[in-house]
Amino acid sequence: MTMTVCVRSGVILLWPLFLAACGASYVEEQNSLSYLPVMPAQTTPIQAGFPSGAIYNPSQAGLFATDRRASRVGDILTVSFSERFQATKSQNAANGKSANVDMNLPNVFGLNALEEGLSAGTTQSFSGSGSAAQSNSLTGQMSVTVARVFEGGNLEILGQKKLTLNNGDEYIRVRGIVRPEDISSNNVILSDRIANAEIKYIGAGDVADTGKAGWLQRAVTTLSPY
Repeated sequence: MTMTVCVRSGVILLWPLFLAACGASYVEEQNSLSYLPVMPAQTTPIQAGFPSGAIYNPSQAGLFATDRRASRVGDILTVSFSERFQATKSQNAANGKSANVDMNLPNVFGLNALEEGLSAGTTQSFSGSGSAAQSNSLTGQMSVTVARVFEGGNLEILGQKKLTLNNGDEYIRVRGIVRPEDISSNNVILSDRIANAEIKYIGAGDVADTGKAGWLQRAVTTLSPY
């Protein structure tokens, strides 16, 4: 029984070391599974002939020219990033208060000698200031797939791009809902036209790990009362 407890304790102690060895790369690889392309369950074959003799084929989009804009599950469209945000905030506060009380006593039986001990006064002051500034920018393009078509015609898109550069990986992930009317004729959607947008730019690997504190240091910092 004692041996079992020791083994279990050893596993518990070694588990953080195992997670640290895996690093962020393993975590991001698992998160990538949520952004795999979604393909339709079955594909409707395109009718090659026109048995009715008409020039319009109902199995194809467009009349005289094929419309290549994404509209079905599995279709591909391009997201053009034009994200620029800038925010500033400043605050100043100050207040002050002072009070003074003096009491004059009649010169009877030497009471005026107590005047110095009966005077009182207070002074209070406070001042504070704070400021914050933040700016973000993300530009570029990447292709995503249609994962779902809603009843009203809106499309749910998702996708990711993984870049392996030297000893690190870069992940760009996109998820959101778009209107078919916002997709341009060249099958491009602007990132500011994506509803409920979830845009992530994450780095993983040796280069990204050097900019983060170790798990033990983070745990000690969290538990430290100072």
